[in-house]
Amino acid sequence: MYELSEEHQDFRHVVAEFAAQRLAPHVADWNAAGGLPLEAVQEMGDLGLFGLAGPEEYGGAGDFTSLCIAIEEIGRVDQSLGITLEAGVGLGANPIARFGTPEQKQRWLPDLLAGRTLAAFGLTEAEAGSDASATKTKAELVDGQWVINGSKQFITNSGTAITSVITVTAVTGRRGDGRPDISTIMVPTSMAGLSVGPPYDKLGWHASDTNPVILENVRVEEDHLLGERGRGYAQFLSTLDDGRIAIAALGLGCIRACRDLARDYASERQSFGGPIGRKQAVAFIVADLDAMVHIADLLVYAAAQAKDHGVGGAELKRMAAIAKLYTSESAVAATRMATQVFGGYGFMEEYPVARFYRDAKVLEIGEGTSEVQRLLIARGLGLPVE
Repeated sequence: MYELSEEHQDFRHVVAEFAAQRLAPHVADWNAAGGLPLEAVQEMGDLGLFGLAGPEEYGGAGDFTSLCIAIEEIGRVDQSLGITLEAGVGLGANPIARFGTPEQKQRWLPDLLAGRTLAAFGLTEAEAGSDASATKTKAELVDGQWVINGSKQFITNSGTAITSVITVTAVTGRRGDGRPDISTIMVPTSMAGLSVGPPYDKLGWHASDTNPVILENVRVEEDHLLGERGRGYAQFLSTLDDGRIAIAALGLGCIRACRDLARDYASERQSFGGPIGRKQAVAFIVADLDAMVHIADLLVYAAAQAKDHGVGGAELKRMAAIAKLYTSESAVAATRMATQVFGGYGFMEEYPVARFYRDAKVLEIGEGTSEVQRLLIARGLGLPVE
């Protein structure tokens, strides 16, 4: 396991206790009901979890490792709430903190870092995700206002009652070679012409908020541009290094939960005159899960600590890609293995392994697919792969 500071270990205990006492008793009901439980978001905000990685001058703590610890511990109890925290920080507040003007930061960050409001990031479209050049959403500057038309899909935290702003990518012009100039523009959710579609009927993450977003002649002032014009997608890519480490922490939480659930069940379940854990077929599954936990832990917190110590560029990108690739694919495997230990009971909704089984798959897709991670790793090795 990665050796964390005593302060970080104490913080882990605080979040784990909060998750066990305040969240765990309710997560089955929240997932069955569907939709984001705002009371849980409020309690997470009161604990300071949304401000962990944010700048101190706006109410944050400036500690990325603590954010990863929080995401892992929340994710051990419920992946839906874990992704709500991860997306609220990594895709919502972080771009504003990194690229916003002082005025934009002052307007949005205090409430976002306190968990009083949520922000969303609208990148994915029906034909554009990893291939940002296919973005169809357009923004035209008319009389000092951006007029935005288009639609986005699979947007986390976009439809809640406390979502205050959605930052969207849009084509704002063409380069000399014909490629689109893509910019990011902040759209307050109160703006006329912005609408959020019904929530998706998802395979997993049932207690998280995910919706399509439609923009029809939405008008915002020119100063709602986030960062440099034409650099929106490049800016977003640079924030993904942080996001991939945070997603890896969510995957680690899933793996650790599966290890613990399988271990406890194998110790308690009686068959053939004793606990099933005495059978090598079962014990070896739990042993493999434990190995996954240790490897994932090392990858996640080595990358998180590197981020906190100022490592960036190609080195951090490679560390983030490796952590995200390993933990997401291992999480999918871990849920299958844990379900196998539970046998028929693992297929029943009353056992958490069924929920983790559903939730894990999207970890291989969101914030960069496994294929994209392999591409980044290969390029980091100097291969001319496309």
